[in-house]
Amino acid sequence: MPSSGWCAVVDTRIHVSAERDYDVVIGRGLLSSLPDMLRGSQRVAVIHPGTLLVSAEAIRQDLSDSGFEVTLIEVPDAEDAKTSDVAAFCWSVLGTAGLTRSDSIVGLGGGATTDLAGFVAATWLRGIRVVHIPTTLLAMVDAAVGGKTGINTAAGKNLVGSFWSPGGVLCDINSLETLPRNDLLAGMAEVVKIGFVRDTSILDDVERDAAAATDPAGDLLPDLIRRAVQVKADVVSRDFREVSATAGDGSIGREVLNYGHTFGHAVERREKYRWRHGAAVAVGMMFVAELAALGGRLPESDVDRHRSVLDGLGLPTTYSAGHWDELLAAMAVDKKARGSLLRFVVLQGIGNPVIWEGPDPALLAAAYASISR
Repeated sequence: MPSSGWCAVVDTRIHVSAERDYDVVIGRGLLSSLPDMLRGSQRVAVIHPGTLLVSAEAIRQDLSDSGFEVTLIEVPDAEDAKTSDVAAFCWSVLGTAGLTRSDSIVGLGGGATTDLAGFVAATWLRGIRVVHIPTTLLAMVDAAVGGKTGINTAAGKNLVGSFWSPGGVLCDINSLETLPRNDLLAGMAEVVKIGFVRDTSILDDVERDAAAATDPAGDLLPDLIRRAVQVKADVVSRDFREVSATAGDGSIGREVLNYGHTFGHAVERREKYRWRHGAAVAVGMMFVAELAALGGRLPESDVDRHRSVLDGLGLPTTYSAGHWDELLAAMAVDKKARGSLLRFVVLQGIGNPVIWEGPDPALLAAAYASISR
């Protein structure tokens, strides 16, 4: 397990091995690296939300100066972008712009944008290169890394998608300095998730100084991002398509990254995606912590640590009562379910995740009651 302690991050490069290898670059002022990641392309389409039009225009100018033909594709913000209609709109623009198999897409934005851009790239001409420029903390440590792409349907989140590795990822820490505070804190849910399931030194540093851990201008947050991305890169490299119950070293495969997500996705669906993903995952982690404790797998002190860490970051740890049947129905169609069996990543102690398949329904209801208000 990585040791506690941190260091300044200066253009750190983390290698990911998948069906195609690529690098995640973490640092400041990284856009000059983009042309190299697009080498070999003539045409580039930049998919971005309207809120990042100025940044998209700057990228278009830089790429045009480097000899690329650039098309901007503006899409709705957040989860509103992840629909079949928006994907079809992107495909139509790509056709008009004449993108070929050797051309590229750039996904500029938060996790929803990179999910959409990855899916569009995976399906256009059966797959073209995509380079992600995540602009939120959640996208940097989760959505833009790993090669999962997807859009939502009425039945649930990310139920249509594919595995398609990017050609590269540029995590420019400077973009976090203008990120709304609530979005930054929501992204911390994915950072501490890694702390709970694998690198416990992340929890130590967040508990020691939550202010420094959430300061984009400092050195601790970039290092937390580096550690979280490194864990994800290691997991994805061993189990790219999430088909292994265990990895080669006996640990859980890629499913470990779903800690808190089954219940969290159900909350997102019930809230019609008005909740930030990280906030829903925070509640989801409390749910599975309570579930593990009720099942005799996790000591109450570790449940309390979940609550303390999440409360310290200003993340939610409870959910409104009276919605269990609706949440349970949403979890039943979660991607991680197998037939009629629900599957959860739970902990048998901090840093020791296991798969729990088919928990007793009474325990599930009791865990919900434990976090209800």
